Amino acid sequence: MFSGIFLDPVRTPVDFPAPTMLRVSPLLHELFDHLTRHHPTAPQRQRAEAVVFDLLEPVDIVPLGARVPEDPRARLVAELLLTDPADPRTLEQFAAAAAIAPRTLARAFRAGTGITFGHWRTQLRLAASLPFLASGLPISRIAARVGYATPSAYVAAFHREVGLSPGRYFAR
Repeated sequence: MFSGIFLDPVRTPVDFPAPTMLRVSPLLHELFDHLTRHHPTAPQRQRAEAVVFDLLEPVDIVPLGARVPEDPRARLVAELLLTDPADPRTLEQFAAAAAIAPRTLARAFRAGTGITFGHWRTQLRLAASLPFLASGLPISRIAARVGYATPSAYVAAFHREVGLSPGRYFAR
């Protein structure tokens, strides 16, 4: 995302057919910072943008995440987890909080998302971990922030869902 950077579409040599995830190297990060904070002159901006375009590198990603169910009680539970992916409550505990029977909540998740509550929660947690992973946060801290008891549990879930280790996800 080019927040604060306004690219001239006539001069932009980038032609991605759809929104594209990009690898952001330390140099590219510094160039973004330079373009958004230091108010370069027009010639400086043009030279910096030329380097930015040379450094843009798409990353093949496996999409993570799941849609939010429409059932209002299931949506309530989904919103609680979207707010705090590390919330340790079980399906039964969430059902009690939403004033719904556990089996009804489970059916509402499957009907509204196409997957089970457990799978939905895993997808949510892994999607929530991506910004931390991209920023270079240690796996042990990422695991705790998104609700995994151990780093190995997080790595196992990530590998099972994506087919790669978290460390290799952005390296592809």
